[in-house]
Parts: sequence; structure tokens; C-alpha cells
Amino acid sequence: MVRLGVNVDHVATIRQARKAKEPDPVAAAIVAELAGVDQITVHLREDRRHIQERDVRVLREVVKSRLNLEMAATEEMLRFALQLRPDAATLVPEKREELTTEGGLDVDGNRERLTSFVMAFKDVGILVSMFIDPSPAQVKASHRVGANSIEIHTGRYAEARDEAGRAAELEKIVDAAKLASRMGLKVHAGHGLDYQNVTKIVEISEVEELNIGHSIVGRACLIGMEKAVRQMLLAMGRKV
Repeated sequence: MVRLGVNVDHVATIRQARKAKEPDPVAAAIVAELAGVDQITVHLREDRRHIQERDVRVLREVVKSRLNLEMAATEEMLRFALQLRPDAATLVPEKREELTTEGGLDVDGNRERLTSFVMAFKDVGILVSMFIDPSPAQVKASHRVGANSIEIHTGRYAEARDEAGRAAELEKIVDAAKLASRMGLKVHAGHGLDYQNVTKIVEISEVEELNIGHSIVGRACLIGMEKAVRQMLLAMGRKV
């Protein structure tokens, strides 16, 4: 069974558009858990464009499944995460001008720095994942820095304009997942996944967890979070 993590960032995006009190990403997370998700994921960005520190602190208190904190590899975020103690931390690249995360983390080019982050997290029992492109070099580097898992960036697969392009990107994901599994890394995947393209990713036997946000939150705006989550679980082949 592939686990589902729901990223509630864009509930906060709607709230921050008016600097209002609602919709509350914490309330969305509670409903998502009641609907059957296995994890709540949030990305506390440097510019605080959606999720705020208070959101994450409250989520740490109320989430009953698992809390996965997506974060840039900065000293500020390291201090925050070590104080918060999420169940898992996923290290992601971050640029202020991007609309959303545009690619995977360059673990291979930052091995020394990332090794120190991994050690700090492991010392307090936080599982560490590297959000990477489906590249053999990045998989191997993630293993070298001591990560527990990788999360494969599925954006290029999701955004492919034709079947040939989609198939080529899917092959890269499959190869990266198999390599990671052989090296003892847990395999997660996410970015751009929706109710249609998720099926092929779920079929990859090495993939244990998906983190999906925009598609679920977008549908939740129309039909509600509970139904949106359950429809995604069904798309993943899960019983609800």
C-alpha cells in the first residue's frame, strides 16, 4: 500500500491572499486525516508566502498521523526544525522568485553541507528525505549523505505534453526508484501529481509514499477536503 501525504500549503495560499484568518490549513489537515491520509506535509518557505510558523507549531500539536516538514537547507530552518521535531524533514531547493519548487535538490554538489544536516536530524530521531530529480548521481549522493529516503521530483513527468515524453520521464523515475531501493533508501514521490497521472506512479513497486498538494486542494475548493482526499485514495487504488 502506497501512503498518501497531503500538502496543505495552498490552503494557506488562499488565506494569505487576504491576510485573513481562514481558510485554516490546520483545519484542512484535520479533515484530511479523518478522510484517511497517512501524513500531513507543509513547506515553510523562507518568504513565508503561505504556511506560517504558527501553522506548523499548531500542526505539530494536532496531527495524529505524521508531520513532514519540507524546508530549505538553511541554518534558520535547521534551528526551527530541531525545535519543532517533525516526524520527517524533506530538504528541498528554494528560490524566492519561483512559483513552486522547480526541480530537485543538488545533493551531489552539496554533500558536505547536507551531511551535517542529516546528522543533526538523525541525532534527534527525525527521518530525513532528499527531494531530488530522478538522476542516478543524485540518488547515489543522497545515499552518501546518509538520508533515510528520497522523494523523486515527478514534475517533468506530470507536465509532459505527449505520451512519448511522459513515457520517457516515467522510465527515469522507475530507474531512480529501483536504484534507490537497491541502495537501501526508501522511495517517495511528488510534485504535479493529480487524479489522472498518479496511477502510473503508484504502479512502481519501490514507491512507498506520495506527497500531493495542489491537485487535492484545488478539488477540495469545489467538493470539500474529505471528498477530494478520498477520491485521490481511490485513484491510488486504496480502499476508502
